[in-house]
Amino acid sequence: MKTFSDPQKLQKWSEARRLAGARIALVPTMGALHEGHLSLIAAAKRRGADEIVVSVFVNPTQFGPKEDYAQYPRDHRADAAKCRRAGATAIFFPTPANMYAPDHSVWVVEDGALSDCLCGARRPGHFRGVCTVVAKLFNLVRPHLAVFGQKDFQQATIIRRMVRDLNFGIDIVVAPIVREPSGLARSSRNAYLSDAERANALALSQSLAALKPGSWAAQKRRTERYLAAHGLKVDYVEAVDAETLAPVKSVRKGVAVLLAAFDGKTRLIDNRLF
Repeated sequence: MKTFSDPQKLQKWSEARRLAGARIALVPTMGALHEGHLSLIAAAKRRGADEIVVSVFVNPTQFGPKEDYAQYPRDHRADAAKCRRAGATAIFFPTPANMYAPDHSVWVVEDGALSDCLCGARRPGHFRGVCTVVAKLFNLVRPHLAVFGQKDFQQATIIRRMVRDLNFGIDIVVAPIVREPSGLARSSRNAYLSDAERANALALSQSLAALKPGSWAAQKRRTERYLAAHGLKVDYVEAVDAETLAPVKSVRKGVAVLLAAFDGKTRLIDNRLF
């Protein structure tokens, strides 16, 4: 497995592999890799990728001033070992200094309803940072496909729109959520949870599992009460069209229910697609 930290060296290598006929996949991550991330590598392998590039970068531009950028878990040695065992062929460890010039001033913004709601409404500027860094990674790697996780449902929806609207010509694959045996969605931020908080967090997946097709209003109220009863501070509970993220009044095929809640100081998200 090749290791890169210099963006230009990665770009040169990737371009050479592309010209040689290799099918290239990109798996963008922020590191602290777990089984959910490794499932993205497996998804790339199933789709015939010859080269699988995993980027590991805690991107400062997608964090707000009071968020956990400094505390976010980082372990490059462990991440590299996991990528190697999972079958990645290259790993990219950039730094903020070599991803963003001191006078960086150009951003990629989804200027519409996809980023104005849900996490975008609660985290101003978050998706501007996400779109910009993903666009930069696309330009560096020039992948044929890129794999994202369903747990970050709104992010994947926005990336798909960016790829469509800016003609990147990249196949976006969204892999299913990977859960712990308890049902808790795998997340790097689970490492923040105490034993009691981890037990409380199970209410997220449990409340999603209890949902049924039909009118949304009563189910929304019931879900909010269930989360609160388990010690979670609800950020949002919403049912939306899976493509447009527009609110809907009933749960049916093509609808996604998305949750965000604070478990102690840790903000967790989860979702279910119908």
